[in-house]
Amino acid sequence: MDETDRRLLSALRHDARASLSDLAITLGVSRTTVRGRIEKLRHSGEIVGFTVVLKGDTVRDPVRGLMMLGIEGRGAERILRQLRGLSTVRAIHSTNGRWDLIVEIGTTTLEELDKTLALIRRIDGIAHSETNLLLDTKKSTS
Repeated sequence: MDETDRRLLSALRHDARASLSDLAITLGVSRTTVRGRIEKLRHSGEIVGFTVVLKGDTVRDPVRGLMMLGIEGRGAERILRQLRGLSTVRAIHSTNGRWDLIVEIGTTTLEELDKTLALIRRIDGIAHSETNLLLDTKKSTS
């Protein structure tokens, strides 16, 4: 994948419905080049599909937060199983540095978020946590 492919993918992430002509102008290449590169990226598996993001998808979780967790001992797998079982947990990321896990939480109300945070804090083996509310999403690829 070269710089033109990366710029093409960036343009498609911004607007997957952009015409070949518009993409060609943006990239400074021909329509044929754009079409060929898209096909090449699809056949190589780099592009696995195209999707539509609906307004309802963006307001699914009006209250969102990131909870950073520090784990003590060797209970990480058990803690992961418990977190995976919570319906308000959207994603779990392992990380390095001060925090062991970052948990993405999505709820419909602040009260529901508070209940989720309290429940997670009570899980045996969680030594400390910090939570940040997400106020606005400036860019998302999902």
